[in-house]
Amino acid sequence: MRKPKPWFRMALVLTIIMSMLAACSGGGKGAAPEAGGGSGETPAPAAPADPNQYGDTGGLTLPLVDKPTTLTWMVASEKTDLNDSLLAKEIEKRTGIKINFQAYSSATFNDKLKVTVASGKLPDIFHGLTPSELKKIGKQKAVVAINEHLDMLPNFKRMYVDENPWVIPSYGDESGNIYTWPVANINRDVNHGFLYRKDIFDELGIKEWTNTEEFYQALKKLKEAYPDSYPYASKTKEHIFRDWAYGWGLGGANYPVYYDEAAKVWKYATVQPEHKEMLDFMKKLYNEGLLDPEFMTDTDDSWTAKMTSGNKSFVTYDWIGRLDLFYNQVKDQNPNYDLRYGNPVGPTGNGKTIESITNGFSIAVANNDNKEAALKLLDYLTSPSGATLVTMGVEGETFKLEGDKAVYPELTDVPLVDISVLEDRYGLWLQGLYVNADKRSVYFNYTEKEQEAQDKLLNGNKFEPLDPVLNFTDDETATIAEIQTSLKKLADEFNAKYILNKSYGDAQWQQWQTQAEKQGAKQLVDIFNAAQKRLDEATK
Repeated sequence: MRKPKPWFRMALVLTIIMSMLAACSGGGKGAAPEAGGGSGETPAPAAPADPNQYGDTGGLTLPLVDKPTTLTWMVASEKTDLNDSLLAKEIEKRTGIKINFQAYSSATFNDKLKVTVASGKLPDIFHGLTPSELKKIGKQKAVVAINEHLDMLPNFKRMYVDENPWVIPSYGDESGNIYTWPVANINRDVNHGFLYRKDIFDELGIKEWTNTEEFYQALKKLKEAYPDSYPYASKTKEHIFRDWAYGWGLGGANYPVYYDEAAKVWKYATVQPEHKEMLDFMKKLYNEGLLDPEFMTDTDDSWTAKMTSGNKSFVTYDWIGRLDLFYNQVKDQNPNYDLRYGNPVGPTGNGKTIESITNGFSIAVANNDNKEAALKLLDYLTSPSGATLVTMGVEGETFKLEGDKAVYPELTDVPLVDISVLEDRYGLWLQGLYVNADKRSVYFNYTEKEQEAQDKLLNGNKFEPLDPVLNFTDDETATIAEIQTSLKKLADEFNAKYILNKSYGDAQWQQWQTQAEKQGAKQLVDIFNAAQKRLDEATK
């Protein structure tokens, strides 16, 4: 046996020395303890009676294998009997591939992953490394370069090469190899935004705002009616600047670095004139008692008390689930309580766009004898047929369709069928397994108030453009980490002082411009623009 050689260094925690020989030949055998049970026996593939009965496979032919195949798959789940789940049995029935799940609770998953990776005995499919870590072991050929197998992956090719050619340049390495299997369609269109007390607005005859001036006038009327109130409350501390930035055209996943679509360059938000306009607006609200003085310090509890009291605060920014959550908390005391989703605030009139494709899970395939079967299985789960299976179940067996929504006739004992119930009963929606979602799933069921939020932004097309997804070198990543943390801390401190301190004005703004430059703001955006240039060249 060859002597093990260094593999890669896990950031700040442990240095992992891995045997490439073990990684390339293990096939998951002898890997981390199996929390999911299972016999480990290799079954004969079971061909379905009618391979076409499972819907649109995206060009794949079922079953996927022509010889007995068992794959190990590491997932995060509280369930200990996944190998006996409906999902495991159905996947085997359709594809001929038996899955031996290695399931760990979300509390222990990361520790188990580190131990597993350090052992060099990777499961056939796993997730959880950072993109940078995954690229490092990919270059060592411990995991599969997916792009080298496109000829047998019609769904991956369609979604991530033909329809979204930015995916490999953005998620791959500098050689054009991609080691992560992206996840698609798991995000809702609208998940956060401005929320307001419609019952109070109606009581006072205030119409919902449609622009920033109307938002200001609405807060003024609320203050006039309730002089002891602070109409706008916040619990997100310094993140209020990030959340509001979309309305001023400065928002994005990398905030405070953002992409200026008109100029086609990356900029640092907190030194832009639009950012000063946003701070000036917040300062005006604060000076007039319209913005809660505790907006930088409020906790969840103190903010909740204000938003549910009836006379303290009436407008905020938060998750849409809060619309019904707050109502359920106070309905006995105040059955008229009616929190609703409000229009975005700011001159753009836009809110956040949530990405439909992400590499956040870093799902990877070990480079071993089972790699082709593992890749084909992921490709099947990416197809419309596979997406339906892992997020809805089996039509006629677990669910039936009512309109365009899945319902579960046998789950009459469950007050609310959500994805945690589907995981518990059938093994669906497993973190680390689902790679595509069927939008007919219960995850996309909305309450009346949540649906109103979706409709408001979708019908009005009130979304800021999604920033490009950049791919940084290791040196760039290290430099960004070095600059970003300290610079953002200074920016947040300046933002708060600018609003809270009446003496802060143009002179302090100019001083901050100089300070931000010295702290590396230009160096930071230079890195982003260099990465953008590479992305443009790769996708032109």
